[in-house]
Amino acid sequence: MTNAASDVNARPSASDAPLTHPQHRPHEARRAALACMLTLAAALGIGRFAFTPLLPLMLHGGGLDLRHGSWLASLNYAGYFVGAMGCAALRFAPARVVRAGLVATALLTVVMGVTQQFWLWAIVRFVAGAVSAATFVFASQWGLRRLTQLGAHAWSGVIYTGPGVGIVATGLLVSAAGGLGARAGWIGFGLVCALIVAIVWPVFVETPPVAPAAAATANPASAQSSTRASRADAFWLVALYGVPGFGYIITATFLPVIARHALPGSIWPDLFWPMFGAALIVGALCAARLPLHWDNRLLLAACYVLQALGIASGIVWPNALGFSLGSVLIGLPFTAITLFAMREARIMRGDHAAALMGYATGAYGIGQILGPLVAAPLAASSGSFSPSLWLAALTLVAGAAGLVWRTVRSGQQVR
Repeated sequence: MTNAASDVNARPSASDAPLTHPQHRPHEARRAALACMLTLAAALGIGRFAFTPLLPLMLHGGGLDLRHGSWLASLNYAGYFVGAMGCAALRFAPARVVRAGLVATALLTVVMGVTQQFWLWAIVRFVAGAVSAATFVFASQWGLRRLTQLGAHAWSGVIYTGPGVGIVATGLLVSAAGGLGARAGWIGFGLVCALIVAIVWPVFVETPPVAPAAAATANPASAQSSTRASRADAFWLVALYGVPGFGYIITATFLPVIARHALPGSIWPDLFWPMFGAALIVGALCAARLPLHWDNRLLLAACYVLQALGIASGIVWPNALGFSLGSVLIGLPFTAITLFAMREARIMRGDHAAALMGYATGAYGIGQILGPLVAAPLAASSGSFSPSLWLAALTLVAGAAGLVWRTVRSGQQVR
C-alpha cells in the first residue's frame, strides 16, 4: 500500500489506471464520490464541527463556560494535528481505516451526549479530532484513486462538499430542535453517523490493481515537479498554509456565540452556520473546475483575502447582513484552500509530496489550536470578540501578501 498521508499527492500508478468497461464508469464514480462525501460529512461536518452549533446550547445549559469551551475546541484541533501527522505511520488499507473511523466517530459523538464530565469531554474531543483527520486522509486517498481508476476526475469536487453538507445539516437540525438541548443533539448526531456507516460500509472495499494504461493517464503536474522543488518554496508553503488555520477558526468556533450576542432574540444566528456550510459546498465544486495552469499560490492569496473580508464584514456590520456576508466569504474558499495547497505541493515534489503535505497540515493544525486559545482571553479582557477577529483578519492579509511575495520572488507568474 502507498503511504497513507500521500492522499491525493501521489502520482497515479498502475493501480490508478482507468478501468475498462466505460459503461460502468458513471454509476461507479457517482457511488464512490457520494460515499466519500457522506464520510467527510460525518467525520468533519459532525465529528469536528457539530461542536460549533451545539456550543451555545452547552453554554446555556450551565455545564460549560466560554473558557472551558475554548479548551475543548483547541483539544479537538490538537487531536486533528496529531491524527494528520500520524497518518504517515499507518500501514492499513484505506478502506479499513475509513470504516473504523466512521464507527469511532459515531461512538465518540454519542459519548459527548451521555456524559457531563469535563475531563471525559476533553478526552473525547481530542480523540475525535485524531479520528476525523485519519478518516479524511484515507477517504481522500481511496476516493481520488478510485475516481482515477474510473477516469472520472470531475467527481472529485463532490467528495469535498462533504464537510459543507455536514455543517449545513448540523446547523439546520440544531436550529430546528435546539429546544431539546445539547445532550439530545450529540446523541442524535451520533445516530446519524451510525446511519451513514450502514450506507457507505459496502462501498469501501479495496479494488484490485488493473493493467497499466497509456501514458496519457500520467499526472501532468509531475512534469513540473523538478522546477519548483526548492527548500525555500517548501518552507514558505508550510508556514503560510498555517495562516488560514488560525484565521478562520475563531469565527468557525464562535460564530453562533458571537451572532447570538449581537442579535439577541433573532432567528438569524441559527442560520449563519448553515450559510457557511452551503458556501463551502459551492466553493468546493467551483475550485475543482478552475484551470490547472493557474498559479496555486496566487489562488491561495485570493482565498485568504476573501476570508479576511468575511471576518471584517461581521465586525464592521454586526447585523444580519454583515454576518451573512461573512459566512459566505469565509465558507467559499474553505475547501479551495486545501485543494490549491495540495496541488502546489504536488508541483514542488511530485511523488514525494507526502511529507511536505504532512508538514503543511501540521502547520494548519497549529493555527487551529492557537485560535481559540487566543480568542477566549481577548474576549474576556475586552468584553468583545472584535480584537481577536481583527487579529485573525490581519493575519490572513499578511499571509496573502507573503504568498504574492513568494510568487514574485521565485519568478513564477500565473502559469
